[in-house]
Amino acid sequence: MKQVVFKDRVKLYVRAGNGGNGCVSFRREKYVPRGGPDGGDGGHGGSVVLRCDANEDSLLPLYYQPHQRARHAQAGMGSQCHGKNGEDCVATVPCGTVITDAESGEFIGELLNDGDELIVAKGGRGGIGNIHFKSSTNQAPRQFTEGTLGEEKSLWLELKLMADVGLVGYPNAGKSTLLSKLTHAHPKIAPYPFTTINPIIGTLEYENFSRLRIADIPGLIDGAHEGVGLGHEFLRHIERSRFLLFVIDMAGTDDRNPSDDYMHLREELKLHREELSCTPYTVVANKMDTPGADEKLAEFEKRTGEFVYPISAELGEGLDPIREHLYKHFYETDKVQDLED
Repeated sequence: MKQVVFKDRVKLYVRAGNGGNGCVSFRREKYVPRGGPDGGDGGHGGSVVLRCDANEDSLLPLYYQPHQRARHAQAGMGSQCHGKNGEDCVATVPCGTVITDAESGEFIGELLNDGDELIVAKGGRGGIGNIHFKSSTNQAPRQFTEGTLGEEKSLWLELKLMADVGLVGYPNAGKSTLLSKLTHAHPKIAPYPFTTINPIIGTLEYENFSRLRIADIPGLIDGAHEGVGLGHEFLRHIERSRFLLFVIDMAGTDDRNPSDDYMHLREELKLHREELSCTPYTVVANKMDTPGADEKLAEFEKRTGEFVYPISAELGEGLDPIREHLYKHFYETDKVQDLED
């Protein structure tokens, strides 16, 4: 059986614990001939909780454990003893996880920051014992209430990766090679399209210990906004990127035109979600070590009017200006805004 290494959408079945029943009991001690009611309350059932963990980058653990159940509570006991509460079931998910009801499609919530928690199935309430029913006219009550059932649901969990920078480009444009040169990530690199079939996160580290998370998004193709080539599966990971790097193949692989590639990519993002056209970006011209790349770059700049960083990711050339540009955008710009405020 083929082993799954990445999952960004899973169906989860959750069941909270039931509350414990209240107790009917009367005090029975030596020298206390007419002890009154002393039945304790039942405990509360455990809840199913999703907790955001910045160290997680996939829903794979929940793919292999789709059933998450919390513990039932203990019933009340005599001598006014309260039943033990059921333990919560806590499952960790990556930052950027969106939770919806699998049956109704209703949006339940999303987890964005490390440590955030969301109760997706609430435990049942414990019943009350007969001690609560005593009165001057009901001195030996036998009434009690049962604990309520815990919630049971089926959910869809969908991951939208949260990265500072998203690499966008056509298949075989060199995004994986660029990620491996900028970070310590080790994506699969091969001279054929669709080498990357799952988003990969790498961390760009600076000498002052500043860090940026960079996501290598699998290559897009024309019609991605309509789901062509798993477009929806890939495009949703771009939605949360704070900055985009368009990686354009200046070698013109498969007789492609770099200018057309760039404009088609911008159009695909806009058609998928209008707000993506407002995301800050810059353009990287890759494979500048290939014959004819200089002429294609000149034509690209003339047609698009964009400022371009020419690089050769494979040779590691021209990467320092990109690192500096990203640092200025994320750190020095923030300082300027703080001073203005």
